[in-house]
Amino acid sequence: MRFLYHPDTVLTASDLEKLALGLLTELPIPGVEGCGFDSEIIRQTLLQATVDQKSIKAVTDTTRQTYSDDYTLAQLHTVPPDELEAVVNDLLAQQAAMILGLGPRIICLDFVDIHYHGFPHADDGELCHTNPRDGTSQCHRYLVGFVLCRSKPLIVAVTPVRGDEPKSDAVERLLDHVAALPFDIAGLLADRGFYDGTSIERLDAVAPVALPIIRGGEQMAEKLDTTVSYWTEYVMYEGSERELRFPLAVCVSYHRGNRGKHGLLVRAYVACDLADRTPKEVEALYQKRSAIETAFRTMREARARTSTTDPTVRLLFILVSFLLRNLWVIVRWGVLATPRRGGRALPVWFRFEVFREWIDHALDETLCRKWETPTNGIGIPASYSQLDAG
Repeated sequence: MRFLYHPDTVLTASDLEKLALGLLTELPIPGVEGCGFDSEIIRQTLLQATVDQKSIKAVTDTTRQTYSDDYTLAQLHTVPPDELEAVVNDLLAQQAAMILGLGPRIICLDFVDIHYHGFPHADDGELCHTNPRDGTSQCHRYLVGFVLCRSKPLIVAVTPVRGDEPKSDAVERLLDHVAALPFDIAGLLADRGFYDGTSIERLDAVAPVALPIIRGGEQMAEKLDTTVSYWTEYVMYEGSERELRFPLAVCVSYHRGNRGKHGLLVRAYVACDLADRTPKEVEALYQKRSAIETAFRTMREARARTSTTDPTVRLLFILVSFLLRNLWVIVRWGVLATPRRGGRALPVWFRFEVFREWIDHALDETLCRKWETPTNGIGIPASYSQLDAG
């Protein structure tokens, strides 16, 4: 992945367009066999839909230098999902290497759910189920790895999740991508969705792990019946072949009136290989993962809209949004941030919205956006324009 960087000049909208298209050039779009097309136009159309949060049809209807929406989508339907995932994760690793250096990093893991009202494309196993929203509990799900870094919060690994597979399988795929990153993993922070024996074992085999427990059972209730923070051991699936023992950090604090509640607040965390910290320090470490919510929110601001049932095209749109979000982080820190003691000062004006607007502006010229439309040839009847004297 090449990076355009001229520190002694200025950054333009055209530069950002070239950087973004350079990323999309790496994506595999073989196209329909025997169907000649310019892949650059397909990628420009995809990029315009992404930064504008529009559908492919909305872009092709308002530009002159694009193919029809049916023709464009026909080419996108040929994208091979396995190759797409491998290529994008390689690009994410290259982006991480560009500005994160070689020091050990903490990775946050989380699921991204995109709610879906349609039918499965090929089989029911494509779809997952989550909390209902907008009248549906169906969703397409993606597992994402995110670097915990205040000024350079990059997405570093992504994999799609099927509804008919164990979550631990998706965790293993993501950890394979994480293993290819150009730095050591200092720790893994995950949410309650990873609280199962197989996932905990696989995470623990890679790096120290912190994740909150799911309350339930007499054994857990007994360990949470305390007024002081302490370390203990928890046995999951006790007495079975799947029995798993892990360190448990029990943390006691106070509600302090949050959400109208008062009194003791007791939380517990799976804390593998973190015995050198106090339970309170484990909790403080875990709470840092809240930064991932901001990353996902910006990703949703650059996601092309579609009604297709094809999960591969939907995966493509999600991956492109993650790549663009990372590109914004890289440009903001690497090109525009002002060097100072204690770390670079990020330009507060260069929001993700501005980044998208600049690329959109450059693409308007590239794709010859239509700024006129035929009128109805009738106009406003004369009787409507006359004031009622009465």
